[in-house]
Amino acid sequence: MLLKVDASSDVPLFAQIAASVRADAAAGRVRAGDRLPPAREVATAVGVNLHTVLRAYADLRDEGLLDLRRGRGAVLTDAAARLSDVRDEVAALVRTARDAGLSADALASLVKETWNDE
Repeated sequence: MLLKVDASSDVPLFAQIAASVRADAAAGRVRAGDRLPPAREVATAVGVNLHTVLRAYADLRDEGLLDLRRGRGAVLTDAAARLSDVRDEVAALVRTARDAGLSADALASLVKETWNDE
C-alpha cells in the first residue's frame, strides 16, 4: 500500500490519506483482513503529524472500512470487498456512458440525481 499526499492540495491531509486507503481497497490492492501500518509509521513515512493519520483512520472507522482495536491495529473490514465490487460496477457504468457519448460531468450529474432520488 502506497499512501499519497500532496501538501500543496486544498484537500486536507487526513482526507487525502483516507482517500488513498479507499482507493487501494477499491482497486483490490488491500483486502478485508489486511492490517494497515501503524499510524506512527504512516505519519513518519508521509511526513505528517500523527494526529493527521489518526483522524484519517478514525474517519475510515466511522465509514465502516476499518476496525481499530488496541493491540490489533487498523484492520480492513469486509466493506473493503464491497468497495471493490462497487468500483467494478462504476467502471462498467463509465464504459456505458462513454459508449452513449455522455461527458464525465453529465454522468456525475446523473449519479448525483439518482443518489438523491433513492
